[in-house]
Amino acid sequence: MIETRNLIKKYTTEEVETTALHDINIKIESGEFVCVMGPSGCGKSTLLNVLGLLDSPSDGEFYFMGEEVAEYSENQRALLRKKNIGFVFQSFNLIDELTVYENIELPLYYLNVPTSERKKKVNQVLERTQLVPRKNHFPQQLSGGQQQRVAVSRAIISEPKLILADEPTGNLDSANGENVMTLLQELHKSGTTIVMVTHSPSFAKYGERTIQLFDGKIVDATNEFYL
Repeated sequence: MIETRNLIKKYTTEEVETTALHDINIKIESGEFVCVMGPSGCGKSTLLNVLGLLDSPSDGEFYFMGEEVAEYSENQRALLRKKNIGFVFQSFNLIDELTVYENIELPLYYLNVPTSERKKKVNQVLERTQLVPRKNHFPQQLSGGQQQRVAVSRAIISEPKLILADEPTGNLDSANGENVMTLLQELHKSGTTIVMVTHSPSFAKYGERTIQLFDGKIVDATNEFYL
C-alpha cells in the first residue's frame, strides 16, 4: 500500500534549512498495523503528514497504492485522501457546533453520498462505536474518551483503506486509551491498514511492528525492509 524510497522532507526559511526527514525507506503492506515511535521533534508527525498526502516530500519516491504520488498537486492529493485515508488526531479536531451525528456524517457529505445512504452508514458506525446514546450531544458535552470515539467514527465512516492516527491516546487517561486502542485493533482485524504515532510502548504493542525515528532518520524497525 505504501512505499517510500530515499524520501526527504525539508523546510526552508529565509535564514535556515531544516531536514525533517532524511532517506526514509519504508514499505507498509495492505492490512498491516504499524506504529511509529521516537522522541519529540524526531519527524514522526511530519512522516504521517507525508504518508497522509497532507504534505509533499522534497525529494525521493513515494508510492501510494501503486501510484507514484511524490509530484502530485494538492488537488490530486486531496482526491486520493478523500477516497482512501481517514485521520485520527490527538486533539480530536471535532467541530463544536455540530452534534456527534453531524461530525461523523461530515466526510460523507463532502463525498456527495446521498442522504439516505449517509443516514444508514452513520447509524451503523454509531452502533459499532457504542455512541448511539450520544448522537445528539455536542462535543463539549462528552468526555475525552467519547470525543476520541467520535473522531475514530468520523475517520472510518467512508470505509478508508488506510487510517493514520497521530497520538490518538495522548489526551486520554489509561482506561479510555485502552478503549480507543481496542477499537483500532478491531478495525485492523477487519482489514484496515493502520499507521499510528505513539509515545507509549504499551500501546505500540497493539501494532504488528514498530518503526523508530531519531532526528528524522529510521534507526530501528522490526522488519527487513528497513535494514
